[in-house]
Amino acid sequence: MILYNVTVNIDDSVHDEWLKWMKEVHVPDVMNTGMFVESKICKIDGFSEGGISYALQYLAPDQASYDRYQEEFAPALQAEHSKKFAGKFGAFRTVLEVIDHQTK
Repeated sequence: MILYNVTVNIDDSVHDEWLKWMKEVHVPDVMNTGMFVESKICKIDGFSEGGISYALQYLAPDQASYDRYQEEFAPALQAEHSKKFAGKFGAFRTVLEVIDHQTK
């Protein structure tokens, strides 16, 4: 499995709009690509110099699904986010190989 993590710091002035849009539009759009089996929106606790930080996590069943997402879907979805919240966020992405995943 591949965990795709997007860490975002969103400006306070658009926080509520951004979070609503992420829950109702962006994350469902990402999941509707069929390349991920699970998603989470996690608020990062702790001090931040302006804005609020989140980790958006998407679990892909394999590297091929993640690669296909990056090639076919990510550019348009990222562009839509960038256009809608231009100048109001900072983001970086991390890709992790899941070595062990346990659930109850």
